[in-house]
Amino acid sequence: MSRYVMPEAEAIRLLGSLGEQGVDVCVGGGWGVDALLGEQTREHSDLDLWLEAAALEGLFRVFVAQDLDRIHPWPGDRPWNFVLHNGRTRRVDLHLYETLGDGSVHYGSIRDPFVLPESALSHVGVIQGQVVRCEDPSWAVSFHTGYGLRPSDRHDVTRLCERYGLDLPSEYR
Repeated sequence: MSRYVMPEAEAIRLLGSLGEQGVDVCVGGGWGVDALLGEQTREHSDLDLWLEAAALEGLFRVFVAQDLDRIHPWPGDRPWNFVLHNGRTRRVDLHLYETLGDGSVHYGSIRDPFVLPESALSHVGVIQGQVVRCEDPSWAVSFHTGYGLRPSDRHDVTRLCERYGLDLPSEYR
């Protein structure tokens, strides 16, 4: 088991604190999948959040007050994707983007941008009875492709495809 655990109640507490401060986030990763499924289906080591880069200062204020103020370097971390943690158990994986004003968002470097529609980050899900903004199911599946698959990825993608009638990506077959 990972030394980091993000329990459902903790995820909701952080999301609530961000909302109270006007910081709009989109839940991704495993918690995003569970939000789309409407129930917790497995343990999560972190909380993945999509955040408009301009809102980063507000997020930092909330996280410092909640003792989530350390950078946790991971192989492949980039200025638009990095992890904050509390040094003990809680970890948040941030994905920063910029809204382009044409209905799309830019994620990634200037030289190698990844542009996706705002609707990819505008679905609604539920965590512990609380409505949260999360990734669109088809985008959540696509975000779980193109890298070495873990058992948790197989679990998440299979459940999403079954629930939403999506085709299972070839690498999952």
